[in-house]
Amino acid sequence: MKAELYDPMLSDSIHLPEPFRIRVIEPITRISKTDRVRALEQAGLNTLLLDSKDVYIDCLTDSGTGAVTQSMQAAMLLGDEAYSGSKSFRKLESVVTNIFGYALTIPTHQGRGAEQLYVPNLIKYRETHHGLDKSKMVVISNFFFDTTQAHAQINGCTIKNTPSDQAFDTSVDGLFKGNFDLERLRDTIETHGPHNIPYIVSTITCNSIGGQPVSMANLKGVYTIAKEYEIPVVLDCARFAENAYFIQQREPGYENVSIEAITKEMFEYADLMSMSAKKDAMVPMGGLLSFKNRQYEDVFKDCQNLCVVLEGFPTYGGLEGGAMERLAVGLYESMRQEWLEYRVKQIEYLVEGLEKIGVVCQQPGGHAAFVDAGRLLPHIPPTQFPGMALANELYLIAGIRTPEIGSLLLGRDPKTGVQLPCPAELLRITIPRATYTQSHMDYIIKAFSIVKENASQIRGLAFSYEPPVLRHFNARFTQVDM
Repeated sequence: MKAELYDPMLSDSIHLPEPFRIRVIEPITRISKTDRVRALEQAGLNTLLLDSKDVYIDCLTDSGTGAVTQSMQAAMLLGDEAYSGSKSFRKLESVVTNIFGYALTIPTHQGRGAEQLYVPNLIKYRETHHGLDKSKMVVISNFFFDTTQAHAQINGCTIKNTPSDQAFDTSVDGLFKGNFDLERLRDTIETHGPHNIPYIVSTITCNSIGGQPVSMANLKGVYTIAKEYEIPVVLDCARFAENAYFIQQREPGYENVSIEAITKEMFEYADLMSMSAKKDAMVPMGGLLSFKNRQYEDVFKDCQNLCVVLEGFPTYGGLEGGAMERLAVGLYESMRQEWLEYRVKQIEYLVEGLEKIGVVCQQPGGHAAFVDAGRLLPHIPPTQFPGMALANELYLIAGIRTPEIGSLLLGRDPKTGVQLPCPAELLRITIPRATYTQSHMDYIIKAFSIVKENASQIRGLAFSYEPPVLRHFNARFTQVDM
């Protein structure tokens, strides 16, 4: 559907209605304050460890938590469960080529399944063909998210993020705050040596910056620089359709271009793609690792071989046939113009409601409202994790589960053990697709009005247990005395 053919709402003064009908419902229950206190204590003051039965509105993640369409559910019945070379894989492979223009595909159970395949194999390729020194490896992104960063680190890489100066400034709005700083990117490559950089990751939209989009011009600029230095580019594309929508709405020259056409162009500016399909593609489980062409066919073959060990045979990669059928449909469903407009406007509604009551947020992105926890809780230093402290308070007040996106998630330098410097302490209110309505957003806003009143009394946190890798998933905490 071309953008100019889409008939928008006649009035911007009313909330955009859901572009779907609800046919199946899941009951949710708000437990008592006493029970919420007990549940949070049992979870070690870590909202990730709460049982879902104790959560009223679950805004922990949009990864595999949204609704699926009737077409996706029907597709499950077509699954070919052959161990090798199933018809369902061939269909998925064809869809990937049609939508993204990528020729070589491995399905995985989710995004981190793709990461555990390509990271060590790109390192090996660069070591063999470009003289990479494994003691000096550096990987670069606009800003890495947790598992993408962790897979690089456990393979011996140092992380370098090169976002724009205003990326984390919640007082400043920008059209594409997820963009790379291209000058900083080039300087980083020159400083560490192109041969010591196994790959560059373009993350769309950029989750850690607040779900912020990357412009087409910036994607092209990154790819141009990478090709100059012969460095492969990975497109981390869990939210590719949302990024395409922002390009259509904000970047001159794309206002009358379809989401499908914008998507295909975005993927020209990378050599391989790693996707958690649990986001935009709406599946409960699934991911993709795909290569654009045969330039990196040796890496692809090595990934296939590693897939057998870690995920499964390369034509199912940890997914049943029915799940591949559902994913093949979900990739198309994710690009519906009206659904993308509704989703972005739902986030805008939530952010605007929070800003009206004085809760400062990153400007609206595609999948979540990002509250500036550092500004709301200035008395809690980053070492005491204000984002997680705020998440705990929000749960106790209203039964809403949210995660921290800040110092806790960023973690420590694996070589020195020193806490990595975090540019912002955020709380992410993540909205699953086609799952919650406007009244749920109003409830979240009301809950924050109560939290804000008591903000000065919220206490910071200290570890009672700190895992060595991806610590935020399983860490446990105690409160710090004020």
